[in-house]
Amino acid sequence: MCGVAGFILPGQPRDAGQRLKAMTDRIRHRGPDGEGFFLQSSADGRYAIGLGHRRLAIIDLATGDQPITHQSGGVTLVFNGEIYNFRELRAELETKGHRFRTTSDTEVLLEAYVEWGPRCVERFRGMFVFALWDDKHQRLMLARDHFGKKPLFIQESSGKVLFGSEIKAILSFGDATPSLDRASLADYFVYRYVPAPHTLFAGIRKLMPGSYAVWEKGHLTETAFYHPPYGDAPDLAAISDPVAAFADKLDEAVRIRMVSDVPFGAFLSGGLDSSAIVALMSRHSAQPINTFAVGFREARYSELSYAATVARQFNTNHTELTIAADDLMQHLPLLIDHQDAPVAEASNIPIYLISREAAKSVKMVLTGEGSDELLGGYPKHSAERYAAIYQRLVPACAHDRVVAPLISALPYRFRRIKILAASIALRDPAERMARWMGALTYGERDQLLSGVPERRPVDPDPFRVDGRRSALERVLYFDQTSWLPDNLLERGDRITMAASIEARMPFMDIDLARFMSRLPDKWRIRGLTRKYILRRAMENILPRAILERPKVGFRVPINEWFRGPMRGFVRELIDAPASLTRTLCDRATIDRTLTEHESGRQNHEKLIWILVNLELFQRQFRLSY
Repeated sequence: MCGVAGFILPGQPRDAGQRLKAMTDRIRHRGPDGEGFFLQSSADGRYAIGLGHRRLAIIDLATGDQPITHQSGGVTLVFNGEIYNFRELRAELETKGHRFRTTSDTEVLLEAYVEWGPRCVERFRGMFVFALWDDKHQRLMLARDHFGKKPLFIQESSGKVLFGSEIKAILSFGDATPSLDRASLADYFVYRYVPAPHTLFAGIRKLMPGSYAVWEKGHLTETAFYHPPYGDAPDLAAISDPVAAFADKLDEAVRIRMVSDVPFGAFLSGGLDSSAIVALMSRHSAQPINTFAVGFREARYSELSYAATVARQFNTNHTELTIAADDLMQHLPLLIDHQDAPVAEASNIPIYLISREAAKSVKMVLTGEGSDELLGGYPKHSAERYAAIYQRLVPACAHDRVVAPLISALPYRFRRIKILAASIALRDPAERMARWMGALTYGERDQLLSGVPERRPVDPDPFRVDGRRSALERVLYFDQTSWLPDNLLERGDRITMAASIEARMPFMDIDLARFMSRLPDKWRIRGLTRKYILRRAMENILPRAILERPKVGFRVPINEWFRGPMRGFVRELIDAPASLTRTLCDRATIDRTLTEHESGRQNHEKLIWILVNLELFQRQFRLSY
C-alpha cells in the first residue's frame, strides 16, 4: 500500500525533480517505508515525464521497491494497492515466457501490461491505482480499480497533466492558487460528498472507478473497463445452493486478502459484517487474530460489548478504544487535511483513532466495508421497493400539505420515520437516491445557498441501470457507483493511510459482487430481514446475539454533542465574521437550524456537520471563490 504522484510537463523544466519530490513528500504518510522517482524526456524532447512513489511495505519487503522498470527496459511503473490473484497471473505469464526477479504483485502487474497492454486491468482482482510510462509507445497510462477503492486525482491545464493519490500532492506542485468549484459545492449539500469525477477544487477531478486514462501525443483519453454488474441485464441462472456458494466466495475473498509479509488484524465493530470477517479470518490463521474496536462514553451509542463477545468467541487479541467529544474537535481539522475534503461521516474520526491504535502493532487490517451496499443492509434498501406504490397512492400535493408537516412535527426518536417520509415521496430517482443517505433535497439546498451558485446536470452514470433490474438493484447500483467510491471507500483509504496502515475489504471483491448480482432479491432481503444470505451463511458460526441484533450502524453521538460539549465549537465556527457559510448561505436558515437543534425541537445533525466541515475545509485550504 503506497502513494503515487507524477506529471507530464511541456518542455524540460529545470526544477522538475524538486517538484516531483515535493509532491511525494506531501503524501509521505501513505508510504513511510521508502521513496522512489523516475524522470525522463519524451522521445521528441517536448515533454518531461515524472513518476514518484511512497512505499508502505506489505509484500516482498526486500525487493519490492518502486518505481520498477521492465527487465528489457522501456516500461516503468509506480503502483498503489494489492493484486490478490497475482500468483495465478504470474503462473500464466510464466507459461508465456515472462521471467520474474521479485516475488511482488507489482512486477506481475508490470509483466501483465507488457503482455496484454492497457486491457490488462480487466484481469486484475484487487484494489489498485498505478501509473506507468511506456517508452516504446510514448504513452502514459493511469488506472483505477473496479470499485474505486484506491483514489487517483488528475489536473490538466496548458498541456500539463498532474496526478496523485491525494489532491494535496497536486497542490504541492505549487504553480497555482486553488479555487472552489461552486457546482461541486451545490452537490456537497445534497450528497454530503462530491460525486465523481468532480471535487471541491476547480480543475481537479477524480479518475472514475473501473477506468484507465492514456496520454499520447499531448492528449489524455479515459476508458471505462468495468461497471458494477447491476447495470446490466440480470443473469438469473439457477444456483443449486446459494448460501453455500456465497459462503465459499466470501471465505475465499477473506483468505486471499490475508496474504501479507507483515503483521495484520481486523477492525471489529460488533456488527454482523466485521464479525463475519473475523470469524472467517480465524479459519485461516494459526495465530489469534488481532482485532480493534472503538466506542463511546455514551453507552447507547457504543457497540464495544458486542465486539468483545465476538473477540471472546474467536479468541482474538482484542484492543478497545473509547472516545469523547473532545477527540472529535481535536482531530477533525487534521482529518480534513488528510481527506482534502470535508469529512462526510462523523464516524471517520473514531475510525482514524482506532487506525492509529492499530498501527502500533499491525500494518494491515481487514474491514467489513461494502457489505450493506452489496447485500442490501440499509433501511433504504427495504423502503425503496415501496416508493412507486407510495407515490401512486399519495399525490405529491397531499404529501406536501398533509404528510410532510405531520412527519416534521415528530420528535427526534422517530428519526428513521422522518427520513423515510422525506425520501420516499421524491419523484426524481436521482434526488431520492441522494436523499436516503444525504442531507438536503434540491429545494432545501436552493433555499439555503444564497447567490445561486452554479448547478450542473445530474450525472446519469449512477442511475444508468438496465430496465429489467428491480428497485432494490437500482439502489445497489447507485451505492456501488457513487455512495461507496466517493464516500465510504475514499474514507477507508484516506483514514487508514493517514495512520500509515492498509485496509482490505473482502465484501468488495469483484467475484463476490458478480455472484450476488445473479441472485434474486429474496437472497438479499426476505421479509424484514436484510442481508439475508449473510445471516444464513453465518448462522452456525456467529453468536446469536450478533446474528439477531438489529442494524445500528456506526453512529457517533454528534446529535447530543452539538447541543452539549460541541455547542460552543459549532457557534464559534459558523458565527465567525469571515465564515464561508455566512457568506454563501442564507443566514436566517442557518440561525433557525442551529436554534432548533440546540433546543431539541429538531435534529439537524447532518446539516450542522456539513456546515462545520465546510468551514474547517475552507480555513485549511483557503480556496478562492
